[in-house]
Amino acid sequence: MTRAAVGAQRGWNDQLPPTKAYKARPGLSRDKRSAEQDQAAGGRHRRAVPLSDGSYARGSIQLRLYRSTRRIRAYLRWSDNGETRERYVCEVYEATRKANLALAWTKAREASKVVDEPLPPNSKASSVSVRAVMTANKGKDTKPELMLRAALHRRGLRYRVGIRPLPELRRTADVVFPRAKVAVFVDGCFWHGCPDHYRPAKKSGEKWSQKIKDNRDRDASTTLALRDQGWAVLRFWEHEDLELAAEEVRAVVEERRSGT
Repeated sequence: MTRAAVGAQRGWNDQLPPTKAYKARPGLSRDKRSAEQDQAAGGRHRRAVPLSDGSYARGSIQLRLYRSTRRIRAYLRWSDNGETRERYVCEVYEATRKANLALAWTKAREASKVVDEPLPPNSKASSVSVRAVMTANKGKDTKPELMLRAALHRRGLRYRVGIRPLPELRRTADVVFPRAKVAVFVDGCFWHGCPDHYRPAKKSGEKWSQKIKDNRDRDASTTLALRDQGWAVLRFWEHEDLELAAEEVRAVVEERRSGT
């Protein structure tokens, strides 16, 4: 049912809204529920609820079906000093939960119920969105790393994670096959300067450019040091097809194990 049709009828009138319009998928973890809210709001930094003391709480949207009126209402919820608070936002009328969450976040923002979380005074990021990208880049166990490891495991490969291929070299690899002497790295596009996706920071641009250059130089020196000691080094960008990457890793590991 389109928004125009629903608006004309002032709700679903003769039938209840479909479950998919308001209910979350069963079994969603807390992290996935948070990610769902982040996506609907346009980023985690866009879920900030201003508090009376000048600080901010992380808000979420809850959708409720009122069977008597056959309508779905959206409520903004947040925690303030350990107490859960709630505020009505609007009625929503889209056909999917995803669309209704996005609509509710838009309405909450228009009503100034939520704002963009401001940058901390000492932040070096050029904007809140840039800071969100930077803080989301974990040092280890990133989503691409986990995906590659899972793909390797499905292929029957066993490996070490996050260890130094060379004990004397203070550099760790994301996936290591010690006996085959294969080291695998999954490089993040921001921190390692991906030529396709890296965008220089606007604030303190020269400093950040030097930081990325240092990271790339370190990557190159690590690769050279390992290869000098007879290691095979495989590097993949986080945006690459990690199933294909796993196939490449498998082929190299099997080749080195067979001695061919």
